[in-house]
Amino acid sequence: PAFLNQHGYSGQSMEINPVEEPLLRIQQARHHDPFEVLGSHIDGKRAVVRVFLPKARQARIAADPDLVLERVAGTDIFEWRGAPDKLPQRYQVVWTDKSGHETSSYDPYCFPAQIKDFDLHLFGQGKHWHAHNVFGAHPHNVEEVEGVLFAVWAPNADRVSIIGDFNDWDGRVHPMRCRGGSGAWELFLPGIAAGSLYRFEIRSRSGDILVKNDPYARAFQKRPENAGVVTPATGYVWRDQEWITARNAREWQKAPMSVYEVHLGSWQTGDLGEFLNYREIAHRLAAYTKALGFTHIELLPITEHPFDGSWGYQTTGYFAPTSRFGTPDDFRYFVDHLHQNGIGVILDWVPAHFPRDQHALARFDGTALYEHEDPRKGEHRDWGTLIFNYGRPEVSNFLLASAICWLQDFHIDGLRVDAVASMLYLDYSRNPGDWLPNEHGGRENLEAVAFLRHLNSVTHDQFPGSLTMAEESTAWPQVSRPTWLGGLGFSMKWNMGWMHDTLAYFSKDPVFRHYHHHQLTFGLLYAFTENFVLPFSHDEVVHGKGSLLDKMAGDAWQRFASLRLLYSYMYTYPGKKLLFMGNEFAHGREWSETRALDWDLMERPQHKGVHALVTELNRLYRDLPPLHDLDFDAGGFEWIDCHDASQSVLSYLRWAHDGSFLAVILNFTPVPRENYRIGLPRAGSYREILNSDSEFFGGGNMGNEGLVTSEPLAWMGQQQSVELTLPPLGALILQHQPT
Repeated sequence: PAFLNQHGYSGQSMEINPVEEPLLRIQQARHHDPFEVLGSHIDGKRAVVRVFLPKARQARIAADPDLVLERVAGTDIFEWRGAPDKLPQRYQVVWTDKSGHETSSYDPYCFPAQIKDFDLHLFGQGKHWHAHNVFGAHPHNVEEVEGVLFAVWAPNADRVSIIGDFNDWDGRVHPMRCRGGSGAWELFLPGIAAGSLYRFEIRSRSGDILVKNDPYARAFQKRPENAGVVTPATGYVWRDQEWITARNAREWQKAPMSVYEVHLGSWQTGDLGEFLNYREIAHRLAAYTKALGFTHIELLPITEHPFDGSWGYQTTGYFAPTSRFGTPDDFRYFVDHLHQNGIGVILDWVPAHFPRDQHALARFDGTALYEHEDPRKGEHRDWGTLIFNYGRPEVSNFLLASAICWLQDFHIDGLRVDAVASMLYLDYSRNPGDWLPNEHGGRENLEAVAFLRHLNSVTHDQFPGSLTMAEESTAWPQVSRPTWLGGLGFSMKWNMGWMHDTLAYFSKDPVFRHYHHHQLTFGLLYAFTENFVLPFSHDEVVHGKGSLLDKMAGDAWQRFASLRLLYSYMYTYPGKKLLFMGNEFAHGREWSETRALDWDLMERPQHKGVHALVTELNRLYRDLPPLHDLDFDAGGFEWIDCHDASQSVLSYLRWAHDGSFLAVILNFTPVPRENYRIGLPRAGSYREILNSDSEFFGGGNMGNEGLVTSEPLAWMGQQQSVELTLPPLGALILQHQPT
């Protein structure tokens, strides 16, 4: 309030003639169209120049010492009147403050509008795929004059100004040009340099003064500060052309894909617990994941966010890599380096909701602009956040442009879309009477459905080989089927049902598991209805759930054996794979974003053994077509026996297009099974290419040495069979050996 009163926002009366009311509105920052007053105008046969300089003692136009600007009485507005031929079209103003310091700069109000009408038309239609290149703060050149073009969408604002460290954060100094019914505001500020801090000051129609961050900002200050930062046009030179070319041509459905999910702030830290720079993390993470054999990493949201504890899921900067780890170019280096090491980068992206932080999107121009006005449509009760209004073209365009920005400007390979279920259903986590049905009386959010289909259609068309993955936990049909077939168009969907059933089964004492055998077999009834990812993500190791190791039943050796069995089961089951960081070496504690992983556990044999197993599973999954070639095709999976609940044993075949296959046998009890006969489809010898009980993985080394030869004894519907020793809580993979 003191600041506002100091600068005249209170609206108190001043000694100005009624004919000068527009000047009063400029002085009090209430004018909707500052270009009506400021800048150069023709008044009859004379030119008139007006500038607003609240700290100036005197001012003149730089072209001629005689072009002196006179103060309008009772205001901080300076005016010159004279012959038009004396005034340059683009003129500079020289002004002296009360301490005698002289400043010279071009008058922003002598420049015409810069944003093309066609850009605003496309944006209003929700069809401007590159709206992030129109709105925000961009270095700009007008007639050889360098500066920054600022633009923002605030259709219900009475006045919008740029405030920053270049104008003492004074909202009167640089009010913006209103672009009519488009709701856009713009202003070209000459002389503003990259690195400048800025925000938008908005006067709502009710007279409230709002200070908001730029929704399209490319960078922000490091928290707890949060002003936007003017970023220069990037000069980064990409070196990942080989990766991009190969990605665009790859048949990703048939390719191996194992994903290492990472929270950059807690994967590793500096010696004092500080965050590492994107560039340093890139080298460490690329070397680590490459040695482990993962094909991709997935980043918990690195879109800018104010609160560490949100892990990035309460985003305030949809176009800005968080400044916690460096600059946008530092992040480009991160992606580039991973690509050069053969590792794809997926971004966890959050279009389902946004936080209520007053400096961000919430009630941006004093109205429910990005969200719905009615809380029955506009609020997430569970999360305390707001829901995007997907039916407003400019809002859906904002989100689409964000996705395109990450795929194009930062070379991201895919987007994991968070909380899709909450987008699809109007009654998501709501009580009866606390939601509004759609126009047909149903519970489906038709506007969100249309947005998701449009998002997937555009990104897949414009960025071949890029992927979109839905975190969707319901039975919504055809999530990962093409839009032209009525689907949502995602590349893949997280298999949440499989994950929950599997972890529930492994948490049970083995003596009771035969009662729950269906939890392992049920998933095959729907395994090929979608393109599934099998996720053991961060969500399973937080909020009191413990680590994956903690979830395993039994004593220490049983828990480690069960974890090795769990991973063997996942890597041989149809679908792409995802493991959260730390899972690969049996992290003992529940994950927390406040500390780095417990890397010292890697010195312990049991943890090293799990790490070695994951490395070997990644190698086999990547190198052997039966484990990935038909991940989304029912022809790639065949039960050998799914009925042995009494002994808690499963066995199945994985097939490839070329007819090669692998046999997988899983023993879910701590009891060894000797002379266990299983059926096999071909005669010949079989080699045990993986045994999760191997001593190399920290196991007891019970299994089948050398080759085992099949017998022409029909068993389990197969013409051949062999007798095996099944290790306790162990997995075997057998490979047929050509004669």
